Amino acid sequence: MSEYKKGVLCVLACQLIWGFCPIYWEALVPIPSWIIILYRIVTMFVYSYIGARLKYSREEIFGPLGDRAIRRKYFAAGLILTVNWSIYIWAMTTEHVIQASIGYYIEPIVICAVGIVVFKERLTRYNITAMIFALIAIAVILIHFRQIPGVALGLAGTWAVYSAIKKTSELPPIIALVYETMVYAVIALFAILYIETKGIGAISMNIPGKYAMMFLSGLVTLIPVALFAVAAKKVSLFVIGLAQYISPTISLLLGIFMFKEPIDATQIIAFIIIWAGLCIFTYGEFKTVKDTDPVVSEA
Repeated sequence: MSEYKKGVLCVLACQLIWGFCPIYWEALVPIPSWIIILYRIVTMFVYSYIGARLKYSREEIFGPLGDRAIRRKYFAAGLILTVNWSIYIWAMTTEHVIQASIGYYIEPIVICAVGIVVFKERLTRYNITAMIFALIAIAVILIHFRQIPGVALGLAGTWAVYSAIKKTSELPPIIALVYETMVYAVIALFAILYIETKGIGAISMNIPGKYAMMFLSGLVTLIPVALFAVAAKKVSLFVIGLAQYISPTISLLLGIFMFKEPIDATQIIAFIIIWAGLCIFTYGEFKTVKDTDPVVSEA
């Protein structure tokens, strides 16, 4: 029970940090999102490597890189993760927090769809119904605004692909993050050196407080990821899946009430449709866990 409570606390802390992260990214404006992304990539690698070295030797960290298949897998995962981060930060710094929330709401359904297609996971009527509801919500947004909700679909799609790659991960999470960021950190570092020496980077903007904050961007990312990794080993996937609705709900409320992003009746209708689908999806997952997990069944 003690380990279970620790896992619940970790997953709740993880979701709360993710939920309130828009405040941090918004505080970095007017630094352009692409510069923030470059610093985040570099600092994420630095903090990941420091975290890995606290537990593993250099040989343990870099030894597996001799396997070509491992290099391909984690470098591909890193590319998808970088795209996901880039979309997210751009959304946070350009008043697209609400659309990002939509993406994180439909994310579990998209992941489920990838699991069915790629890993031949069991297709249930609850999954099908939830997917139909998500598609209806996207159609409502598409018809009303006459544009594809690129941020929402980009976030959900890239994270679903990343999750599919990570499903077959053999490495400890912290070492995997080192691999996923190392190549892109080198590229980002050269880009940072170039723009800063040319006077078109963050230093030239003469906002030292915000510049200093950018060096924490990797840590802001790593802490919830580490908490998530701990939680994944101590609680069921159902609990983790249910808890992940916390962060987009917080972000949605921040977008509406703190950042004053516009939201109209159509968007509200789309959210209601998505939530209806999520309720059906969650109920289906609960039934599956209840039928297969004796602990849950007894509860």
